[in-house]
Amino acid sequence: MTDAGVTMDLHPMPAAGRVRPWSFPSPERGTLATGLAVLRCHRPAQQLVAVEICLDAPLDAEPDGLDGIAAIMVRALSQGTVRRSAEEFAAELERCGATLHSGADFLGARLSLEVPASRLHRALGLLTEALAEPAFATAEVDRLVRNRLDAIPIELANPGQRAAIQLAHELFPDSARMSRPRQGSAETVARIDAAAVRAFYEARLRPSTGTAVVVGDLAGTDLDAILGDTLGSWAADPGQPAIMPPVTAGDAGRVVIVDRPGAVQTQLLAGRLGPDRHDLMWPALVLGTYCLGGTLTSRLDRVLREEKGYTYGVRAVAQVLQSPAAGDGTGASLLAISGSVDTASTRPALDDLRAVLRTLAAGGLTDAERDMAVQNLVLVAPLRYETAAPVAGTLADQVQQHLPDDFQARLYERLAEVSTTEATAAAVTAFPADRLVTVLVGDAAQITAPVEDLGIGPVTVVPA
Repeated sequence: MTDAGVTMDLHPMPAAGRVRPWSFPSPERGTLATGLAVLRCHRPAQQLVAVEICLDAPLDAEPDGLDGIAAIMVRALSQGTVRRSAEEFAAELERCGATLHSGADFLGARLSLEVPASRLHRALGLLTEALAEPAFATAEVDRLVRNRLDAIPIELANPGQRAAIQLAHELFPDSARMSRPRQGSAETVARIDAAAVRAFYEARLRPSTGTAVVVGDLAGTDLDAILGDTLGSWAADPGQPAIMPPVTAGDAGRVVIVDRPGAVQTQLLAGRLGPDRHDLMWPALVLGTYCLGGTLTSRLDRVLREEKGYTYGVRAVAQVLQSPAAGDGTGASLLAISGSVDTASTRPALDDLRAVLRTLAAGGLTDAERDMAVQNLVLVAPLRYETAAPVAGTLADQVQQHLPDDFQARLYERLAEVSTTEATAAAVTAFPADRLVTVLVGDAAQITAPVEDLGIGPVTVVPA
């Protein structure tokens, strides 16, 4: 009952506003006198500016026997300079309210900076100092090496990471850098010292082969002057872009079991090599992969999670590994399906996963699946890019993958045009049931015989 003394003021619900057109932001491109390319993108009201520095130091450029040196080098850039110790450099960043992260991969190395727009000049000055005057102090490099050595056992103990390491080893020839851990093994990392890090830095880091991406509210900011005072002072002799070797991989259907005696779960990772984003089928591949395993409503989840109860989730992805200049035919992506199941469900889960792929090949996707994927990928995109950092990150991805500046904007347009038939064909081509290399991290004593009964292909057991 409503209290007689209370008046309920029921106003009508506000009407939905008119949907405003949206497209991925378009950057302006320029070049500093030193040869450093610059992409800038004004995003009104984004007072936290994001800066990405793309460096031409891919893992394939690492010296033989020093796998992991690219990651150590790029991390060491911010661990002290000629002017400041590591502690002093960190303190200056903190005074700017800035964060600085780094990483290295097959596409190259990256430095990622976020800072309030009012302190952009100061933070870019520190970033330039790290790029142009790194100290590479022996104590700091040794610390980074020890940190990496300490992290390796933890990675190997993680079933998902252990599966990824094994899949790379199985897919690519031993001579290929892609066959080995991205941040190096214990053997290779132990060889890295300050002199080797400096030599790699001097061989690879050049403004003429790099790109700076700046995204945020740039109104009232003389970005040209700021860049000239900061990144424009980083000078070095011109360099040549790294030569990327062709990517080859074997995808004969087979199973490798990484033995974890007593494991109560099995980590599953099945994959093969696919095209990169230069391929004309990429939009259809993105859509088809999403329908297969991109979300909780995907086919794999509906069967393996909802209907069978084997897992908390299964995902299908297409991850770009290498994408040299368009037209040279050496780009590649990893097409993979991953998830974990309880040990007893390993065989039926793997069998049902293959059944999903065969059913997809036989009957195709539905229009409803295609439409849902388009909504989730295209219509929700504006939420993904509400802040400056994801915009800068996507633009940097395009740079490192040698894509045109308007690629992401055009990708959303093309995704909306992909038909159900095209998405089906791309997914079926990407994930053939009998041509996936499958890695299982689990109790070999419990799962080997049941998996062999499936007849997928040769089953090999390797130690953890």
